[in-house]
Amino acid sequence: MRLDLHTHSRVSDGTDSPAELVAAAARARLDAVALTDHDTMAGVPEAQSAGEQLGVRVINGLELTCQYEGVTVHLLGYGCQPGIQGVLDELRDGRDRRLPKMVAALQDAGVQISIEDVKAAARPGATLGRPHVADALVALGVVADRQQAFDRWLDLGRPGYVGHYKVPLADGVGLITGAGGVAVLAHPWGRESRRVLTGDVIRELSAGGLDGLEVDHQLQDAETRAALRAIADECGLIPTGSSDYHGTGKVNHDLGCNLTSDASFNEIEARIGRRGGRI
Repeated sequence: MRLDLHTHSRVSDGTDSPAELVAAAARARLDAVALTDHDTMAGVPEAQSAGEQLGVRVINGLELTCQYEGVTVHLLGYGCQPGIQGVLDELRDGRDRRLPKMVAALQDAGVQISIEDVKAAARPGATLGRPHVADALVALGVVADRQQAFDRWLDLGRPGYVGHYKVPLADGVGLITGAGGVAVLAHPWGRESRRVLTGDVIRELSAGGLDGLEVDHQLQDAETRAALRAIADECGLIPTGSSDYHGTGKVNHDLGCNLTSDASFNEIEARIGRRGGRI
């Protein structure tokens, strides 16, 4: 099967509605896709309804915002029961409280932007965050695209960066598995997280309940993928691959550009079944 286990809709920071994302997955000839919006599962029912009509299986997922040694780390969760919603609500509240601070920081740096500008750049119901501020900066003509917005204004150390609550990584693994789900480190060596997610740390996380590693990802080159696959083999972690699709919000992340094997997906399903999760 063609399986893409990391995608985003406009419920978080993608540009497609959940139904539009599934339609795009059908055009990409995917058999199954996981909707893994940031810190929310709100788009899953719409996506699954569309999937039933279009013949694409939609996996219940999320991407949990975690932290390790002061660095943001993303953790994919598959098959979680609704009991995890309390933590997701706390994360969303943290993002909501962050937005006025980000806008104020940009204003102090001389950028003419308002909260209304950010809301106008987002779709109704979206969990507002840095990507939506970036889209507002594009709409206002401050920058040419999202990447430039992050590079100049919104990344760590830039004038508009404001931190928010993130779940400690080991706790995040426990939250996902405790909710019946499967926990997989997203692009572990693709961003700043590579600095703290050493091989030894991954081994410790594996011993503490981590299920898998996202090996095949656009931010990780062939050498990096080979090294991660070796760690996965050593620790008995499930290797996955996916696009990290965001619609037009992220280039070079087309649906199906990286895929998860049938064997890996079968193991994910088996673990969710044993834990009483809901896929």
